[in-house]
Amino acid sequence: MTLKLIFIVAFLLVTAIRLTLQCIHYASAKNKIPDNVADVYDEETYLKWQKYHGEKNRLYMISTAVTSAVLLVFLCFDVHAAVANLFGFGFFAKVMAILMFHTLVSFIISVPFQFIDTMRIEEKYGFNRTTFKTFVRDLFIELAMSFVLEFLLILAIYLTHNALGDNMVYVLAGVMCAFTLLMNYLFPLLNRLQNKFTPLPEGSLRDKLTALLTSHGYTVKEIEVMDASRRTSKSNAYFSGLGKQKKIVLYDTLLEQMDEDEICAVFAHELGHGLHHDILKLLLLNFGSMIMIAVLAWLGVRYEEICEAFGFKFGMVNYGFVYLMLGSAVLPLVQQIYGILTNYISRKAEYRADAQAVTEGYGDALISGLKKLSRENFDHLSPSDIVVLLEYSHPTLSQRIDAIEG
Repeated sequence: MTLKLIFIVAFLLVTAIRLTLQCIHYASAKNKIPDNVADVYDEETYLKWQKYHGEKNRLYMISTAVTSAVLLVFLCFDVHAAVANLFGFGFFAKVMAILMFHTLVSFIISVPFQFIDTMRIEEKYGFNRTTFKTFVRDLFIELAMSFVLEFLLILAIYLTHNALGDNMVYVLAGVMCAFTLLMNYLFPLLNRLQNKFTPLPEGSLRDKLTALLTSHGYTVKEIEVMDASRRTSKSNAYFSGLGKQKKIVLYDTLLEQMDEDEICAVFAHELGHGLHHDILKLLLLNFGSMIMIAVLAWLGVRYEEICEAFGFKFGMVNYGFVYLMLGSAVLPLVQQIYGILTNYISRKAEYRADAQAVTEGYGDALISGLKKLSRENFDHLSPSDIVVLLEYSHPTLSQRIDAIEG
């Protein structure tokens, strides 16, 4: 079996896994809803949810199939090598040509699906608050950020390989881990390119939340409210940052939809993540993923035969193409397996965070708050076990309520 065929088979396997899981998820709309969450949707709303779930999943399946089909054609007919050969005036130009080509093609393919998802389906079911202007602005910000990040990763692979040869794997692993750490610090800043953050106003709610923090001697830089309502009616809260930069962010929609006890319950859950150092643990798991990427990148650039199998000139390694192959064929297979571990650890962390809310005396409020979140976010109440195992970073609502009440 040739290298080209091996990579194409791996790519087809990745696509088959994704489509199979999406099909299982699509069919799970008919699963029986557990008794402890049967009150989340009334009959009319549940029928509406089933239609929403069906439309979203059909769109995802079509998007996956179209994107995969285009890339498969490119791989079979050595399109990337042909694009690189158009830029015969420099080695690095060929690398950049591959990156720009792939980024733009992915962008062009994804835009219609993102538009249908946000401006049609989310709009149809009353969740979308994104204006067309904001939608377009977000698209180009994401395109620019994606290009810059991918360029930096490819540059790191190129520089370490040319400077260190086979020893690149050690330095690249360190660089990738440092990059992950940097992104954790930059995430709040990058998020401000698309959203507005304001301190939670003074009042009884802020006093209760501050009391929760001080009772544990725990401090955060700020409790902030994000203007999520500019884009959606869905709610969330999250913990971000490390060290003195730790922040707890509440969506403004969360403040609109919940009473103070429910907000305190959600806040206590987020506090639980902080007390158990879950962000740091997640960061360490991400380091594991970065080390795997470094090893795979080293293998990709060490064996020139990989690029040659897809039409590149003899003895030429195109770092942009190696990065593309890693991201589309090899890495997803490895991460599918690694994801079983990381998702399991993440679900355990969610149980611990819920337990913190119970300890603070907000168990009942957390249950009612979680039910509101599920109702407002149109969550799936009875997903298939295999999808939860492979894809879910959070337990299902029913599982969380069982743990809270247990």
